[in-house]
Amino acid sequence: MQSASSAHHHQRYLYGILMAAIGAMLFSGKAVLVKLAFVYGANAETLLALRMLMAFPLFLAIFWWETRRKPMNPITWRDRGKLFFLGFLGYFLSSYVDFLGLQYISVGLERIVLYLTPTIVLLISYFGLGKSISRMQWYALVVGYIGVFVVFIQDASSTGLHAWLGMLLVFGSACSYALYMIGSGEMVKRIGSVRLVVYASSASMVFSVIQSTLHNPSAIFEQTQEIYWLSLLNASLCTVIPMLLIMIAINRIGSPLVAQAGILGPVSTIFLGYFVLSEPITSMQIGGMILVIAAMWLLVRNDSPIKKSPNSQKSGDLDEVEPLN
Repeated sequence: MQSASSAHHHQRYLYGILMAAIGAMLFSGKAVLVKLAFVYGANAETLLALRMLMAFPLFLAIFWWETRRKPMNPITWRDRGKLFFLGFLGYFLSSYVDFLGLQYISVGLERIVLYLTPTIVLLISYFGLGKSISRMQWYALVVGYIGVFVVFIQDASSTGLHAWLGMLLVFGSACSYALYMIGSGEMVKRIGSVRLVVYASSASMVFSVIQSTLHNPSAIFEQTQEIYWLSLLNASLCTVIPMLLIMIAINRIGSPLVAQAGILGPVSTIFLGYFVLSEPITSMQIGGMILVIAAMWLLVRNDSPIKKSPNSQKSGDLDEVEPLN
C-alpha cells in the first residue's frame, strides 16, 4: 500500500516537472512570435490587442471549468478595482513595453532581462517594504546583473544606442510585472489564482483594445493572415497553455522547483532565436546566460520551500497557486 502511494507521488512529481519545463519553453516562444509579426508589418499596439482578445475566451473557458468543480466566494467591488489595476500593471503595461523593447534587442537579451524579475521583487521589497535580504541573495543579485550586462554588450555591439532603449523598455516591463507580483500575493490567497488571472487578463484586454483603437481604429481588422496566425499561436501556445501548465505544476511540486525548471526559458529562447530569427549565439551571450541562471539558482536555493506530504496535496486544484506571466 505504501509502495503504491510512493509510486503515485513519484509519478505526480515527474508530471509536475514535465509541465513546468514545457510551460517555461512555451512561454519563451512569445518573443520569437512577436519578432516574426514585426517582420510582417505589425506594431506593438495591435499585437497586444490581438493577443489579449484571442486569449480571453480561453481564460474564460478555464474559469468556467473551475467554477463547475467547486463554488467560489463572491468578491467585492473594491477587490474588482484592485484586480483591474493589477491587470493594468502585470498584463497590459508589462506586455506593452516588453513588445516595444523587442523592436530593438534580441529575444535572448529580452528573456534574460525578464528572467531577473524575482530580483526586482527582492529589491522593491527591501527598499520599499523594509524586508531583509540575506548575504546569499545579495550575491545572487550582483551575479545576475553582471550576466545581463555581459549579454547587453553583445547586443550593443550590433545595434548601438537602440540596445540601450530596448533593454530599458524590457527592464521597465520586468519592474511592472514585479509590482504586479507583489500586489497579487495577498489577492491570490483570498480569491484564487484562476479568478485573479481572468480578471487581470480582462482588464488588460480592455486597455489594449482601447489603446489600439486610439492608435488606429481599424488596425485590428486590417492585418495580414500571417499576423493573425502568429497572434493566435501567441495567445494559445505561448500565453494560456503555458500559464495553465505552470499553475498546475506549482500545485504539484511547489514554486521553488518550478522556478528551477524555468531555467529552460532563457536557454530555449536563445536557441529559438538562432533557428527561427537567425540571431547569433556567441560565447558572451552563453556566458551571460549562465551567470543569470546561476543567480536565479542561488535565489531559489536560498528560499526554503515548505515541504508537503503526498496526502496534503490536492490533485488538479488550481485555486491555491500563484499565476505567472
